[in-house]
Amino acid sequence: MSEFIHRFVPASSSDHRTLLLLHGTGGDENDLVPLGQTILPGAAILSPRGRVLEGGMPRFFRRFAEGVFDLDNLREEAGLLASFVESSAKEFDFEPGQVIGVGFSNGANMAHSLMGLFPGLLSGAVLIRAMTTMPEFEYRGLEGERVFLSSGRFDPILPNADAESLARQLSTGGADVTHHWVDAGHNLTRGEIEVIQAWI
Repeated sequence: MSEFIHRFVPASSSDHRTLLLLHGTGGDENDLVPLGQTILPGAAILSPRGRVLEGGMPRFFRRFAEGVFDLDNLREEAGLLASFVESSAKEFDFEPGQVIGVGFSNGANMAHSLMGLFPGLLSGAVLIRAMTTMPEFEYRGLEGERVFLSSGRFDPILPNADAESLARQLSTGGADVTHHWVDAGHNLTRGEIEVIQAWI
C-alpha cells in the first residue's frame, strides 16, 4: 500500500484528530511518537519515515546545501506523502479532514510544503524549527487552518528573518498563524512542549 516505512498508533480517546508526525534529518518513524502522545493524548498517530537518504540519514526531501532545497524532489516526495496520508486514512479508518501535521526541522518543512502544495490535506500544523522551502510560492486556500510555528531565537541553522518570512507566507495564504519564539537553538525545549500542548 505504501512506499513509506511507518508506524500507526490507533486512537484511544474520542478525539477525532490524527497527528501526522514528520521527523527531522536522521530520525525515523519512532522519534516523535512520545511528543505526539504528550501534546494530544489519545489521538491517532501516523508517523512515516522519510524516503530520502543523506549520508545514510532519512529525510523527507533532498537538499543541495544547508537551506538550499531540491524543489523538484520536494514536490515529488510531497505528492507521494500526500497519497500515503490519503490511503492510510482508508486503511486505518481515520478522518482525512482531521489530520494535523507535527514536524521538526526537515519534517516541519515538509509539513508546511504539504499545506501549500495540497491545500486541505492537513487541517493544521505544528511546525518546530521550520524554514521557507519555496520562497516565491504563494500559499492559498488555508482559511480556517491553524498553524503553530515555534522558532529558536538563537538557532544557528535557521535565521530569524527566514522564520518570520515563513509565518508571513502562511498568513497570506489564509492560515491562522501563532508564531512562538523560544530562547533556544535548533532544539526542542520542555517549556515549548507545554505551550504546544495548550495550543493544540
